[in-house]
Amino acid sequence: MENFIKVHVDGEKTYEIAPGTTVLDLLKLETQERKYPVVAAIINNTLQDLRTEISEECEIRFVDLTSEHGIRVYHRSATMLLMRAIAEVLPGSTAIIQHSLGNGLYGEINYDKPLKDRDITRIERQMGYIIEADEPMVRKKVSKKDAERLFTEAGLVEKIDLLSYLPGEEVEIYCCGGFYDFYNGPLVPSTGYIKQFRLRFYLPGFILELPKKENPNEIPPYVEQGKLASVHFEAKKWAGIIKVNNALSLNHTVTCGNANNLIRVSEALHEKKIAQIADQITENIDRIRIVLIAGPSSSGKTTFAQRLSIQLQVNGICPVAISLDDYFVDREHTPRDADGNYDFESIDAIDRALFNEHLIKLIQGEEVELPYFNFKTGKREYHGNKLKLGPADLVVVEGIHGLNDILTSSIPKGRKFKIYVSALTQINLDNHNRIPTTDVRLLRRIARDHRCRGRSAKETLAMWPSVRRGEEKNIFPFQESADVMFNSALPYELAVLKKIVEPLLQEISPEHAEHVEAQRLLKFLSYFASLGIEDVPLNSIAREFVGGSCFPAAR
Repeated sequence: MENFIKVHVDGEKTYEIAPGTTVLDLLKLETQERKYPVVAAIINNTLQDLRTEISEECEIRFVDLTSEHGIRVYHRSATMLLMRAIAEVLPGSTAIIQHSLGNGLYGEINYDKPLKDRDITRIERQMGYIIEADEPMVRKKVSKKDAERLFTEAGLVEKIDLLSYLPGEEVEIYCCGGFYDFYNGPLVPSTGYIKQFRLRFYLPGFILELPKKENPNEIPPYVEQGKLASVHFEAKKWAGIIKVNNALSLNHTVTCGNANNLIRVSEALHEKKIAQIADQITENIDRIRIVLIAGPSSSGKTTFAQRLSIQLQVNGICPVAISLDDYFVDREHTPRDADGNYDFESIDAIDRALFNEHLIKLIQGEEVELPYFNFKTGKREYHGNKLKLGPADLVVVEGIHGLNDILTSSIPKGRKFKIYVSALTQINLDNHNRIPTTDVRLLRRIARDHRCRGRSAKETLAMWPSVRRGEEKNIFPFQESADVMFNSALPYELAVLKKIVEPLLQEISPEHAEHVEAQRLLKFLSYFASLGIEDVPLNSIAREFVGGSCFPAAR
């Protein structure tokens, strides 16, 4: 048809539409009812909002709330709705999204009086009114000068300098009911899309509870995570002390030549925290004989374990590392996942009976011969590596199942000490755009996979969803059972990772599905200044990912 263009949808259908048709209008041509609402679209492997106009032949995939991209769109949109409601209910206040907590986002409101439960109730009610009105959330392209004026009038001055890092003289912002804001990604077309949310008072701030992609039609029950909240609180307090709590303050530190001091202070904090954990173990060494270290991928567990071992030695304790990988069952006995592939992250992939037998014997002073798992043959071997604990010896075990008591079911709880390690970043882009800890770990993983395993960024991105599923199943449910939590994030590391990871992400071309995620991460990294690795200490957790560590790498 003359003057019409073809669009190929979800790899199944082809439509001929007039140039300038929006994705939202295209969606109306769909005859099959969808279980979950479409909130965005991937056009030629680039994520776009539904108001995007189509000007040429393209491939389009609709994005609903069951995808990672879709749930991010929903969370961003709910955040803008919340910020508008706060501005209307508490004019003159400043709201800040701090971090994720449970199934929601924790934030605080700076106001001329302490926040009360009734204030949160009023804000939640206002959000409901705006949703009922189904007001449009419109993306606008404006000059940086106009954006500066709009954000100055709204009291969102921290966004002005952030937008200066974007190329060109124009920027894209969103408007809803006269409220302007900036978000690092697309939003839903209107407030009526935000069906599920709950706002709760959580001293001294609030938690915006939101659905998960596994079941986007309902909000899961809230589960208190007191230990994790305390670590986040400590990170926030520390960020205030070093005066680096967002991208702009980090960039200012880097560009003004003060990065060296930031690195030294950050590393000193890590060393102090590790020493305190070692002291805690030493004080209870008469009962503690096993230290179990667990955490999600790319949390720096390997370096942490080796630095903890050094501090224990300073205290007169001799730590002996046992690799959980060596207790894998033989390959033919490994359980399989739903797709029929070997599930090496399943706790049933570990020979728990043998592992517990060895731990019991070691605690009782007996000698055991440690196994060695040959990953090439898929078989367990014995090479005469025998171990017997002395009075001041301590077993240190690092592995994803360390916090799950099923792994060490034969060992009394009082005889083991569990440590949860994760990278809970202290900084955000700005007050309304948080940096997920998952993104920091993913950037770490890309850098390490490329350097140590020869994997491209595309390969790492392709396998990341599977890694995340394993974490959700095997690690996060047990994190609150830890005796202590260690935050492995470093305030300066995004500036270091940027220089290494950016070129790797830029290699992913538009024809690959991973291009969507690569572009999101590249845009995210564009807000940070670069920093070389020269001044990063050789024993730093960052070195586990960027290279040059003085510690041996994990097998």
